[in-house]
Amino acid sequence: MKEIFKKVLPLSLIVALRFFGLFIVLSVLSQYALELPGGTALLAGIAVGGYALTQAVLQVPFGVLSDKIGRKKTLLIGLLIFAAGSAISAIADNIYILLLGRFLQGAGAIGSVVTAMIADHVREDQRAHAMAVMGMTIAMSFAAAMIIGPIIGGLYSVSVLFWITAILAILALTILFTAVPEPPKIIHSYSEEEAKIKHVFKDKDLVRMYITFLFHSSTMAIAFFLIPIIMKQKFGLGAESYWKIYLPAVFFGIIAMGPAAVFGEKYGKGKEVFLASIAFIAAAFILMGWSDSILWFGVGATFFFIGFNMFEPLLQSFVSKFAKVHQKGAALGVANTFAYVGIFLGGAIGGWLYQHFGSGGVATFVLVVSVFWAAWIFTMRSPGVRDNLFLPFTEYDKNKINGLKMVNGVTDFYLNETEQIIVVKFDNEIVSSDVIETFLKK
Repeated sequence: MKEIFKKVLPLSLIVALRFFGLFIVLSVLSQYALELPGGTALLAGIAVGGYALTQAVLQVPFGVLSDKIGRKKTLLIGLLIFAAGSAISAIADNIYILLLGRFLQGAGAIGSVVTAMIADHVREDQRAHAMAVMGMTIAMSFAAAMIIGPIIGGLYSVSVLFWITAILAILALTILFTAVPEPPKIIHSYSEEEAKIKHVFKDKDLVRMYITFLFHSSTMAIAFFLIPIIMKQKFGLGAESYWKIYLPAVFFGIIAMGPAAVFGEKYGKGKEVFLASIAFIAAAFILMGWSDSILWFGVGATFFFIGFNMFEPLLQSFVSKFAKVHQKGAALGVANTFAYVGIFLGGAIGGWLYQHFGSGGVATFVLVVSVFWAAWIFTMRSPGVRDNLFLPFTEYDKNKINGLKMVNGVTDFYLNETEQIIVVKFDNEIVSSDVIETFLKK
């Protein structure tokens, strides 16, 4: 675990700094955007989720680019673009300049690149721990942003928060080039046809995860649009007091991540964890959308953070499990594209619904989405059927691995020359590990 922590922590800090920059404004942005010249509920919703539109467009290109020119160079490009967008958002004096800055922030689409880089450094059987480390650093940055954002935004201005975001992007670059180790040398065997982007859509389990990313992120955008506006307009709270709602919500959300990771990864109950998460999210919007009590509204916000965070340690991990080694950057890029499309749609739809039907209309929409979402998850195969073997060169013949293409149930294989092991990914409902080991034995 110590070695995993050493490999993953610098990358996790880069992700955490970037997410802190996004979250620190997210907790107060919708009400701020409404008050800018030209602001409407619809445009405020787009301001909340607008960065996700350019993230969606560029997530796959960034993932594919990282597979070709390297992860570090791609991260450098993305972080510089993100810093520029943050600076433009900071100087915005009307809703349209703010939207321009938010779109540019999203153009630094590095989410899938960092996750792919972590997957490069960590073995499949250790990835749950690695994702937990990353998830915990993000969760801590999230918690800090939920408390610090409203206070600084209330005492000074939201533009100050955007300047902080730009500075943090530069700090992330410093960590990238001083603390992030080079990835291990990987040798894989695949044809040029197999490397095409269309192949990340051929695995039905991957496609199901893409749609789950869409639903998950859309509810997040809707929640972050709705929560500040209700606290301000319905309950009369100033931005400097938002932390009173966010603090307990974030605390219990972080607590929920541990059991979710254990049941989802160790016990193979990913489907059950997802269904429980959806139930929490649906209950959250019932309370937030229709409650006239600040207490029950706070309970609803807490339910949302619990449901949302239960997904967090599992989503990226499952995609990296299902994807082949030469597709990890692209597959995670597709998954994050679906996530960012969901954020943009959630912000825009949430703003439009609130403008025309109020908080009750927003809650009704999320309940309908939750029903379809639960039905989609219910038909999903458990990710636990995908298994891995790690076979040392000293005992197994690496020259035989191309023959695994003929073994039904083997989904991927490659050589990790740095650690001197053969890595085989397989479906344990189709083929057993004994068959594979016997095939490769010297």
